[in-house]
Amino acid sequence: MDLRAKLQTATKEAMKAKNSARLSTLRLIGAAVKDREIAARGSDGDGGELTEADLIAILSKMVKQRQESARAYEEGGRLELAQKEEDEIGVIQEFLPRQLSETETEAAIDAVIEGLGATGIRDMGRVMAELRARHAGQMDFGTVGPLVKRRLLN
Repeated sequence: MDLRAKLQTATKEAMKAKNSARLSTLRLIGAAVKDREIAARGSDGDGGELTEADLIAILSKMVKQRQESARAYEEGGRLELAQKEEDEIGVIQEFLPRQLSETETEAAIDAVIEGLGATGIRDMGRVMAELRARHAGQMDFGTVGPLVKRRLLN
């Protein structure tokens, strides 16, 4: 079952179960997807169909936004709002691919560097692009960048 169908099924199930918190988050996801489809349709004239990678990117962005919000709420002493953000993160992450562990991430980096024959820092862009193509949604590229840089400098 593709991601779009999983989201629609989960939304229907949340409605039937009267789970308002989950339903609210799923509707936010649906709205973000719809927004992106409309933007895609207007810019290049095609049907605005999003690929699986596009949907994963939307979900990843939503998780990152909620993590930042939760951190801000915690710093401001608004723990109930921080918890709400954490709950939304949990729902969104159900639809994302499994995150790679630290050792799996390092192995993926090594494999890409070896596969591309990358030898120096000037190859970093190629390595990052290949990692994004192979492991979209499976790793946090904000933390992967410094790891790749360190590997290429050694």
